[in-house]
Amino acid sequence: MADEILTEARGKVFLITLNRPDARNAVNIELATQLAAALDTLDNSPELSVGVLSGNGKGFSAGMDLKAFVEGGMPNLPERGFAGITEKAARKPLIAAVEGFALAGGLEIALSCDLLVASKGTRLGIPEVGVGLFAGAGALLRLPRVLPYGLAMEMALTADPITADRAYELGLVNRLVEPGEALNTAIELAERIARNAPLGLAASKELIREQQGRTEAEFWEYQNSVLSGVFGSKDAIEGATAFAEKRPPNWTGQ
Repeated sequence: MADEILTEARGKVFLITLNRPDARNAVNIELATQLAAALDTLDNSPELSVGVLSGNGKGFSAGMDLKAFVEGGMPNLPERGFAGITEKAARKPLIAAVEGFALAGGLEIALSCDLLVASKGTRLGIPEVGVGLFAGAGALLRLPRVLPYGLAMEMALTADPITADRAYELGLVNRLVEPGEALNTAIELAERIARNAPLGLAASKELIREQQGRTEAEFWEYQNSVLSGVFGSKDAIEGATAFAEKRPPNWTGQ
């Protein structure tokens, strides 16, 4: 099997690269399977704290491989969804580093991440209605949560992209950088995040994602189910001790 995904550990940061540059990193079932495996590696490796997902070549991803779709259907995995990520990504924080374009399923992969770094002029869009489909891998759920309703609807119905510059102004993009700098900036952001406690990071991500649609009372009940595992952990004691001793903490994820 070809390496549709490349991975590299840099300290606590795990780099994951979509690696079909000749196909604009379009997603086939092999890429989906390998991406899911890479996400499992991130989650199951105690030495890793944060993932960075980027694309090899001129852009992040053009979405689903339409030739493969015609021959064999959507590249969805059970319980994980499109590309092995859109319905279940990583438990640990994941940053998308986007250059050039993230279109259709490519944008939906980026939206499955927790933070998005993009270069100026990058095109972000969901053009599926132009090829007889619709954005069925999460964009219609996630875009209206971040963008104004009217803009999310316009993107879905016109198939026209917006630039990362506009997305940054509206809060969809966390860091807007010069072309060629998305990956470096995403790694710097990941390294900053990786200085923090692994259990606290995972819990914070879970609670922010799971608060959608809950009442305040339901949120507190849900948080209580998470709180004891973090506040009663060895890392909680280590963090308080390190603070009192004015030294960097030594996290173990326990």
